[in-house]
Amino acid sequence: MLSVALDAGVSPETLRKIESGRVATPAFSTIAAIAGVLHLSLDSVWAEIEPPVRTIGRVQVAS
Repeated sequence: MLSVALDAGVSPETLRKIESGRVATPAFSTIAAIAGVLHLSLDSVWAEIEPPVRTIGRVQVAS
């Protein structure tokens, strides 16, 4: 955790708070930096937090 936080340019405490949910809406730049250090695309990060959307006819429905 320490190396990820430092490589992303955030404090280890900030990373702990994000992981535990104590930071409800971390800054986009923070998430982008952490994702970059972990070699994750922002698309894959977004897929983990946003439910998939299906289209039924003309209506989009969250799964």
